[in-house]
Amino acid sequence: MRLGSGAFAASCVAIEVIGVAIFLRGFFPAPVRSSSRTEHRAEPPAPEPVAGASSNWTKLPPPLFSKVVIVLIDALRDDFVFGSKGVEYMPYTTYLVEKGASHSFVAEAKPPTVTMPRIKVDNNVTRHLDKVLKRGDWDMLILHYLGLDHIGHISGPNSPLIGQKLSEMDSVLMKIHTSLLSKERETHLPSLLVVCGDHGMSETGSHGASSTEEVSTPLILISSEFERKPGDIRHPKHVQQTDLSATLAIGLGLPIPKNSVGSLLFPVVERKPMREQLRFLHLNTVQLSKLLQENVPSYEKDPGFEQFKMAERLHGNWVRLHLEENNSDVLFGLGTKVLKQYLSALKTLSLSLSTQVAQYDIYSMAVGTVVVLEVLTLLLLSTPQVLHRRAELDVPVSSPVFSLLFYLMFLVLSAIHVVVCTSAKSSCYLCSLPWLAAGAVMVLVSMLLCVIVSALARMVMDGTQLRKNAVHPTSVWSEVDFLLLLGTVGHVLSLGASSFVEEEHQTWYFLVNTLCLALSQETFRSYFLGDNCEPQHHFHMAQGCEGTVHTLQYNTGYDAPEPNGENAKALGGHRRWAVLASPWLVLACCRLLRSLNQTGVQGAHRPDFGHWFTSSDHKVQLSVLAAVSLLVIFMLVQRGCSPVSKVALALGLLGVFCYRAAIGNVLFPWQSDKKGISKGIIEARFVYVFVLGILFTGTKDLLKSQVIAADFKIKTVGLWEIYSGLVLLAALLLRPHNLPVLAFSLLIQTVMTKFIWKPLRHDAAEVTVMHYWFGQAFFYFQGNSNNIATIDVSAGFVGLETYMEVPAAFLTVFGTYVGPVLWASHLAYFLNSETSSGSALSRACFCYALICSVPVATYIILVTSLRYHLFIWSVFSPKLLYEGMHLLITAALCVLFTATDQTTHTKSRVKMDTES
Repeated sequence: MRLGSGAFAASCVAIEVIGVAIFLRGFFPAPVRSSSRTEHRAEPPAPEPVAGASSNWTKLPPPLFSKVVIVLIDALRDDFVFGSKGVEYMPYTTYLVEKGASHSFVAEAKPPTVTMPRIKVDNNVTRHLDKVLKRGDWDMLILHYLGLDHIGHISGPNSPLIGQKLSEMDSVLMKIHTSLLSKERETHLPSLLVVCGDHGMSETGSHGASSTEEVSTPLILISSEFERKPGDIRHPKHVQQTDLSATLAIGLGLPIPKNSVGSLLFPVVERKPMREQLRFLHLNTVQLSKLLQENVPSYEKDPGFEQFKMAERLHGNWVRLHLEENNSDVLFGLGTKVLKQYLSALKTLSLSLSTQVAQYDIYSMAVGTVVVLEVLTLLLLSTPQVLHRRAELDVPVSSPVFSLLFYLMFLVLSAIHVVVCTSAKSSCYLCSLPWLAAGAVMVLVSMLLCVIVSALARMVMDGTQLRKNAVHPTSVWSEVDFLLLLGTVGHVLSLGASSFVEEEHQTWYFLVNTLCLALSQETFRSYFLGDNCEPQHHFHMAQGCEGTVHTLQYNTGYDAPEPNGENAKALGGHRRWAVLASPWLVLACCRLLRSLNQTGVQGAHRPDFGHWFTSSDHKVQLSVLAAVSLLVIFMLVQRGCSPVSKVALALGLLGVFCYRAAIGNVLFPWQSDKKGISKGIIEARFVYVFVLGILFTGTKDLLKSQVIAADFKIKTVGLWEIYSGLVLLAALLLRPHNLPVLAFSLLIQTVMTKFIWKPLRHDAAEVTVMHYWFGQAFFYFQGNSNNIATIDVSAGFVGLETYMEVPAAFLTVFGTYVGPVLWASHLAYFLNSETSSGSALSRACFCYALICSVPVATYIILVTSLRYHLFIWSVFSPKLLYEGMHLLITAALCVLFTATDQTTHTKSRVKMDTES
């Protein structure tokens, strides 16, 4: 079966996405689960232990509270309540914490500190509160306020809006607490008000990682049951966020959830009689010990389980003495000892279960790894053909060897699947799939292996003939070629160290800076020290200039100009100096961009221009910066657009500034800083109209070029307009202080195109790798990192009235990967505009797929071997998610390349038929 190299690469990456998805499903395991199947009826509670007798306490204890209200304030950081902001903006809550009837804790959330944004804006919660509080037909009320998190994502923890929101939350808490106190007169039990946060907030306003600001949340339990004596000072204690579920269950007289790994917050029950305290702790330890038994084979050797057994025996002795009505000091001393033993057992059991969490699905991980490695092997085996022989590949899928090996491998893999699934003690994703789906995976693995074997066999048989018929017996590699190869390989190898993963931006900054220096040396040598031939790359210089240009046309697909005999000296003086200065200009731009956003771990706290511009004191400067950036974007993009698209682009960029002014990020010259802000829904949708219009115009031109194959210009204009539409969308989604990143990206692309790639005529592979490098560098220039907390989720809500999963996910992904997407889109336009055949674009697609597949395959092997590393969840696993998403985007880009390349292939075939 014959496939174009672009279509072949797109197919390979699509299959690789499937392999990565299977690996991720096995790598990120399900949480600890109880194997008990009593969904329809609750298990009877464990009876109170008694030595040599039976107890009359065989039922669940009665509830401690009549009503419970949980106020969950999204992204509520501990210092927002216990720090200076709490004193200033939450005076009522601060009074309850310091002097009122309450217990305060700092609850630690486990990374990744991410929750799904499915909650409505805050007014929808508060406006029903009065009516609900007056009713008495409820036992528990849960209020989730999202506004604080939304403010943090937009403007950070130091925004003046934070104080306003905290004051609003303080008023809500005072209203709820007052209402609960008034209702207690009608009941025999007190009420409980719980104030908590799901996660904290980083210094940039985001969350998702494991920094102290992101995992530390306040947990305040307010009830008249917790009245304190004069002089009773209670400092917040550090607990786990998971402890809340066990505490609420005890407080409401309910069974502790079977899958809970938390322990009872003892201050809640410390005023109860000793027998009740021990009963509560016994129920909790029994629940945790059962969960440990069902998830840890060697549970009997666990220190927590041994402590539990010891505490249970002592508890039984204490109950026997208590039933004998022995009120001596011996009973009190024994009870205190049992209490401490239970608390120690709870802490150890909870820690064991939290660290255990779950087991890796090794079978799914292995299958996913095999698929990824097979795809990578196939790409590597096809590289010589794609880069040196032809733009079409003959994929061997019909040979007899393929058929025999395929059926044999399918039977072997099916047998392995049956054995694994029938003997596995833990859950396995692939084993849970229907047999038809699992069989499809086995077919895929078998087919890929057979294609690899067939390709190897063909290479061995055709090896001698290939060497005889090679077009170029030797090849010359320039310094830039070696740099691109060694830099790419070096980056892949660096992924094995946690520090290099955390600071990966430094790797890309170093590579693009080194590339600029290498290009500077190349331009200097070509324009001042060159010989009588044009600058060449990858080509054998055995002939004169005429033969060299012929070779250039064959290998790259470029329309090389006729040699003029004067090399680059034929260029005008000004242009020659512009070419020499262009690498240094690019280097200067990259250095400026590095100072805009500090990222990574080591330098994230350092001051940068981004923090300076986003502070409330510099809104005027930010407005000027945004306006100038938008103007530069228009000047650089409009040059290739049709007149209609130019107007749409100008209005769209104006709408971008209006949107940012509407939400309060920037100001118009006549606008007051105290003007009220809005969501900017109308302004954002105004921009979306022009984005869709420009994209539609470009798509129409591409489809038109499919019909009118002779009109090459239509396709070029269509690609540029699609690129322009993506630029406009990026300008809307990026924060104002990041608009210079977009402007500098366009500037560097313009400079590199006009003064580097065209004069030096780098081949398609080199241009592709350079685009990939700059795309990765700009991913970090905009403030991204391998930390989930740096994802700007606010981009997913631009122009949306309510949360819609698909549009929000698309906008968030695009806003995060603006750099790689725009550079890849520019690559498609550039190669199409500089070539008259489809070979360059096809090879670019293949190179792009290969250069993205190598780090993914390598990283999968690394994280598998490092799965028990100390930083596996905080460092390596977030990077794995980024790599998986990047591969998915690469698959989409390869499909775009392939679709774009169809016209060129059609034209080439028509031309060949005409000549024949």
